[in-house]
Amino acid sequence: MKAFHEYKNPSLAVDLVVFGYHDNTLSVLLLNRKEEPFKDQWTLPGGFLQMEETLRDTCARILLTKLGMKEVFMEQLYTFDDPARDPRGRVIAVGYYALINPSKFGIVAGTMANDVKWFDVKQLPVLGFDHQQIFEAALQRLRSKILYYPVGFELLDELFTITELHELYECILQMKLDRRNFRRKILDAGYIVNTGTKREGLKNRHPELYKFNKHLKKNSFHISTPEQE
Repeated sequence: MKAFHEYKNPSLAVDLVVFGYHDNTLSVLLLNRKEEPFKDQWTLPGGFLQMEETLRDTCARILLTKLGMKEVFMEQLYTFDDPARDPRGRVIAVGYYALINPSKFGIVAGTMANDVKWFDVKQLPVLGFDHQQIFEAALQRLRSKILYYPVGFELLDELFTITELHELYECILQMKLDRRNFRRKILDAGYIVNTGTKREGLKNRHPELYKFNKHLKKNSFHISTPEQE
């Protein structure tokens, strides 16, 4: 058996899929790179793990320095270890996805990027590295998880209507959901609380406003898709 110092150490990186939701559109935040490889092309925000950092520390640093964001919902996704995934050498990437409400954050391109921009998840440019694969894995995770866990609330305003929540689910899942069944399951799960107030300014309509009940965050539920009903 080789001694520890005889093993070559690959670089370890973090790549982030940052989802946002606005005007009934699910978007992902991309950077346009200033440097090679993939100069002037769009990629996911990412960075290399420093020796004193945890993976979540690296995520937080990337969000702050490259996007101007902090304190967002994040979850580890998957490890991407194709030896040829980075033309610079052996780099293993740990993927994370983040969910934000764009209205709560201003985005700022860091010094390593030409630009930073939201893209509709249905209309992405060609991505550098293996970032298309990472993006697709994150989108599939999000679509699977919102059926049984309330991660989607991170994408909404603090107060929302049942209709707005229903529209969010349909947008992410890209399918129609029965309104009555959806309303019943969401209310039965206890994840939303009626605030006793109503949305003003809508002609002839004043829908009730709800908020996320964070105290029940560890509970689960199941939203049926049309194939399951």
